[in-house]
Amino acid sequence: MKSKFLLLPAVVVLATALIGCKSGGGDSIKVGEFASLTGKEATFGTSSHEGTLLAVEQINAAGGVFGKKLELLTEDDQTKAGEPANAVNKLISKDGVVAILGEVASSRSLEAAPICQQNKIPMISPASTNPTVTKEGDYIFRVCFNDTFQGGALANFASGTLKAKKVAILTDVKSDYSKGLAKSFKEKYPSSGGKIGIELDFNGGDKDFKGQLTAIKSDAPDAIFLPGYYNDVALICIQAKQLGMNIPIFGGDGWESESLLTIGQDAMEGHYFSTHCSIEQPTPEMTSFVDAYKKRFKGKTPDAMAVLGYDSALVLADAMKRAGTTDGPKLRDAIAATKDFAGASGKFSLNADRDAVKALVFIQIKGGKFTYNATVNP
Repeated sequence: MKSKFLLLPAVVVLATALIGCKSGGGDSIKVGEFASLTGKEATFGTSSHEGTLLAVEQINAAGGVFGKKLELLTEDDQTKAGEPANAVNKLISKDGVVAILGEVASSRSLEAAPICQQNKIPMISPASTNPTVTKEGDYIFRVCFNDTFQGGALANFASGTLKAKKVAILTDVKSDYSKGLAKSFKEKYPSSGGKIGIELDFNGGDKDFKGQLTAIKSDAPDAIFLPGYYNDVALICIQAKQLGMNIPIFGGDGWESESLLTIGQDAMEGHYFSTHCSIEQPTPEMTSFVDAYKKRFKGKTPDAMAVLGYDSALVLADAMKRAGTTDGPKLRDAIAATKDFAGASGKFSLNADRDAVKALVFIQIKGGKFTYNATVNP
């Protein structure tokens, strides 16, 4: 475990007993997790980790799996390229984990997935939506929808709810997630009656976007599609407001972070994004999760990444119980057979491509808060 990870107060109670035991024997079952706990997208990793940790604690409190406790071993990939591979190699070769949970970001999942596939270690991503993630092999799964579905839903939203006849697109060329979601949107939007206007790009981590925004303003679109991550999105929205651009800006689940509001503040007002679920969903599973999460993390409100981290661990434990073993191929088959799973994020099944078939929701930012707008079913 990296030393930076210990700085996070939420993880000091992480199960670390019996570190020396092999996952196939002893009194614990080792499960690996890699997440961006530090770096520019740290809220993603922190949220998904807290949801995962809560699930593991609940599973262990209920007797564990096969009478053994799950031992969660977590590595911080620091939001850096190269670190996911290091983390996953360590978890598999040194720690002897039976499965891997992670990552939220598609680029980092794509880096780790071939390693898990080669070692026949099942990997479950909480929230990586790029369609190519699960194409890395039959040991790679996700408990979220992919961007083929999300991009189509966003295209229909633009032409339907926003009544936008022309949309500009601003894409992060350093992000597989951003490029993939933009591609899916562009494939669907014209058939829903819309026209793609100016298409520009940026590099994630940039600070000045006024050149691109000025060009977009001159093109006079009805809305801007911004498939990016929350930290860049907030700065872009601030600068768009400064340029007097009073048109809707909308994006996908990469916006999902309270930091979007902290950074963007009133510049985010009225804009929209699609995501995996809303904590306002009145299901018993969501209500129970939110109550438990707030109790566990001192009143903190969960986001969709926390919900999906939670569901990823529950799906893994459920598959272990159905498989009756932690053997890689048999556990893989059991995960693949997941059907009608009642998760906190909603009921879902895994399809033949190992993607979750499930609904998405639209959120509008109103009064400085994320407000449920609509649900789109698959």
